[in-house]
Amino acid sequence: MSKINCQVKSLTPLTDNVYKVLLAPEKKVDFLPGQYLNFVMSDDDKRPFSIASAPDKAELELQIGAFGADSYPMQVIDRLKESDTVTVELPFGDAYLRTKSDRPLLLMAGGTGFSYVKSMLEYLVATQSTRPVLLYWGLREPTACYELAQTQALIDTLAHANFIPVVETADKDWQGKVGLVHEVVMQDIVSLEPYDIYLAGRFEMIGKVRNDFIEHGAELQHMYADAFAYL
Repeated sequence: MSKINCQVKSLTPLTDNVYKVLLAPEKKVDFLPGQYLNFVMSDDDKRPFSIASAPDKAELELQIGAFGADSYPMQVIDRLKESDTVTVELPFGDAYLRTKSDRPLLLMAGGTGFSYVKSMLEYLVATQSTRPVLLYWGLREPTACYELAQTQALIDTLAHANFIPVVETADKDWQGKVGLVHEVVMQDIVSLEPYDIYLAGRFEMIGKVRNDFIEHGAELQHMYADAFAYL
């Protein structure tokens, strides 16, 4: 684990409640796709966020969902707004992409859990992977969506990959799938037995997904989520 000072390069709103952060570390950092960092507020206050960028990128990308004026993540946003330099610690997490496997990949995220699978997607693109990839992203409603076109463009560069955004509540203009994202996965896929499965989202969501996916054929030894350590 390394403690690294980073220059705050940009802070960009992606939606009313989600911010994209780009940090330039003072030196090269090493991590695996799917790992996370701790944002250091103080010696006794360190807050975890998935790294959304691939390891080969010069900058570290975070995607922070901040709801409420004084919420846990909004305090981080406020620190980023007022600071030119911040400190992070990395890498952390055991649910990183198993790059030696040749099994097909199911990447599934809810909300800003997308940052976890985005790092993997960028790595797969950078290495010109030929593994079959299914990326499912669940969001509450269309207004919560961001970077759909950019994600589709990345998916389109892979040989065998599909991107399926899912909203829980659609409007008249939504053309995609509707429902709970993991239930849509189970409707689309007859059995999850062949897949390496990577999951990110709220802890209560991940607990239910794990149980439902196992009933749908998934093998626990091929399912990965940092939330598993707390369930």
